[in-house]
Amino acid sequence: MASKLHGSVVSSQKNAFVSSSEKLTDKRRVAKMQTSGRAQAQAAEVTTPQESSRTSKLPELMTSSLVFSKRPFFLERSLQVQRTQPNSAGKFGKFGGKFVAETLIACLDQLEAVFAEVLHDEDFQEELEEALRDYIGRETPLYHARRLTEFYKSKNGGEGAEIFLKREDLCHGGSHKMNNAIAQAMIAKRIGRKLVLTATASGHHGIATASACAKLGLDCKIFMAAKDMEQQLSNVQLMTLLGAQVEGVDGQFKDAASEALRSWVGKMEESYHMTGTAVGPHPCPTLVRHFQSVIGRETRRQALEKWGGKPDALVACVGTGSNALGLFHEFIGDSDVRLVGVEAGGFGLESGRHASTLSKGEVGVYHGAMTYLLQDGDGQTIEPYSVAVGMQYPAVGPELSFLKEIGRAEFYSVTDQEALDAYERVCRLEGIYASLEASHAFGILGKLFPTLPKGGKVVVNCSARGDEDVDIVYKHKLFHGALKRTMAQTTPQ
Repeated sequence: MASKLHGSVVSSQKNAFVSSSEKLTDKRRVAKMQTSGRAQAQAAEVTTPQESSRTSKLPELMTSSLVFSKRPFFLERSLQVQRTQPNSAGKFGKFGGKFVAETLIACLDQLEAVFAEVLHDEDFQEELEEALRDYIGRETPLYHARRLTEFYKSKNGGEGAEIFLKREDLCHGGSHKMNNAIAQAMIAKRIGRKLVLTATASGHHGIATASACAKLGLDCKIFMAAKDMEQQLSNVQLMTLLGAQVEGVDGQFKDAASEALRSWVGKMEESYHMTGTAVGPHPCPTLVRHFQSVIGRETRRQALEKWGGKPDALVACVGTGSNALGLFHEFIGDSDVRLVGVEAGGFGLESGRHASTLSKGEVGVYHGAMTYLLQDGDGQTIEPYSVAVGMQYPAVGPELSFLKEIGRAEFYSVTDQEALDAYERVCRLEGIYASLEASHAFGILGKLFPTLPKGGKVVVNCSARGDEDVDIVYKHKLFHGALKRTMAQTTPQ
């Protein structure tokens, strides 16, 4: 494993996130990749922000007392639940940390300090509450998908669970990404940064960032893979109309993310790097998860209102983890609620062309954090693949890696074709066009449905709208239709 980890760091050097000429630092914990037994034991501690002197060993989850409050909605805590929190080294067990060059430590420390400050700043929280309500359009509906439910019941002897959709596709900008983007843009403005730098894959995070920056009067530069710009041209045009500068990068989203980081390193005093995914060095994954956790808090309250209980299962696609953690985090301490993450299976796990990091990856370091990673025998990154460009990333967030490690969440894979079929099925049965990323979550329902209790409740996170995916869906539909006709014509009678 040590060689794998070393190889992953070497591959990250190409992304200018870890430099061979600069000492690697994992803040307050480890100075080397090969940690001592004592350091490993320390890294396995979990500490609540409120009780830094009290620790418990993994896999025990932390408990915090939560009560109703008159504070703004975003600080409201509905019930007493157990939740994961990173320890003082920014780790969830062995996952996470700050495996970055010394030059980035000061900026990450500042971000961590400001993040801790705004959590308890009532003026910030009131401004954020107003933006979530009046600008983004929260709360989003918990929609009963009756026809989709009947479809799966018909395949299961007329029995099964009821399917509900958390409609994040109805957020301003068309996705859950706006929850995090508006909050981080507010932080950028608070610390005096004029320029926001970020990377986007399908364009949802890019649109959210450009919108938030336009609202707050900030400059915005977005890096995007050139091939993704071609596929998502309407999103690129919209980002430009919103005032953002969009720069193409050769390769995939991971390469665009690396370019955004490189640009930030060169102008750290004047720019802010906005993380849109729950990956990277601490505190980035925790920050994104926190601002997305509004999804799960609303879901808990809406479930109580609609049927007087909790969901039996929560389902979300997993690219890097922001929408999954946004839904899951509120329910981590509820052992009777299944957490089901769905990765991109591409052409199948055995094909080698997929993005199923938690299913097929191994532990390594990527973009500044220890996590599960698609890598070869030498520790070099394997190129991910999915029909959904937002899922083309070779790693996953450290908190999801931790949930896999302790067995709290389940992770499965859905192929391109299953996701494409699910896209069309949800369109025809519910009149809802979910993104291809979210369609992966819908794609697992056929296999999941027989395992759910009769009369149970399953909530699927419809994380984004998919009108920009229509061309991709149609191209695949036409290709497979032509292929079937050709096969029928050439098959001997």
